[in-house]
Amino acid sequence: MADAVGPVPHAVVTGSSSGIGRAIAESLLATGWRVTGLDVAPPTIAHPAFAHLPVDLADGAAIARAAAALLTAGPRDTTAPNASGHASARTPDPSPAPQAPDVPDALVHAAGVLRVGLLGQLNHAGGELMWRLHVDAATRLADALVPAMAARGRGRVVFIGSRVAQGMPGRGQYAATKAALIALARSWAAEVAGQGVTVNVVSPAATATGMLADPARAGSAPRLPPIGRLIEPTEIAALTGYLLSPAAAAITGQDIAICGGSSLAR
Repeated sequence: MADAVGPVPHAVVTGSSSGIGRAIAESLLATGWRVTGLDVAPPTIAHPAFAHLPVDLADGAAIARAAAALLTAGPRDTTAPNASGHASARTPDPSPAPQAPDVPDALVHAAGVLRVGLLGQLNHAGGELMWRLHVDAATRLADALVPAMAARGRGRVVFIGSRVAQGMPGRGQYAATKAALIALARSWAAEVAGQGVTVNVVSPAATATGMLADPARAGSAPRLPPIGRLIEPTEIAALTGYLLSPAAAAITGQDIAICGGSSLAR
């Protein structure tokens, strides 16, 4: 939970217009965070502490522009909502008075897509899209934001991975992108552990989101976890919120599963 006494903490959440990303953004807002949502889709959250920054996370140049906007100098207060009820992303302050950069306190990369296919039937364009959206977007955002967090002496990064990173028939390309997030998180956690920044992965099993109804995954039904139901996005949001909290300062470089028992020997 955000500190009610100090400045309002600021989280950047990708994929905030739907699914897991939206659940995380809403959970953070409910606990006192200011949230900037990065998504190519229109915003679906109306909250005075939420700002929508439209960006195609599969486009490196668009990510660079978004990252620059996120680091624009300005005060660490809550942006007022516009007429639609959404806060607008901050524009540069024309005043010549110098101000400290508004370095986000947390980065949560939750945006994702799923394309499936067996060997001999792989969707190469889909594989490229997953790599750009899952791995390249995480790389570019972290490269822009995490050094500033480390220089300040505190920060949190959470990547939303998947239990499929361990491998699953028909999901090789998807699994590779999620496994790459674990490798990145562990490498970067080692780089910034001494500077107050943690980097972790939350890897859910099949989750109740709109992705399950995506025609692109036709013929590849989700596996129901042993608990007898799908993972709820709010459960992922709760763990993510904890990892962003001061209480989780000693947890870094970890891949934490929310699998409903799927990883247990049976």
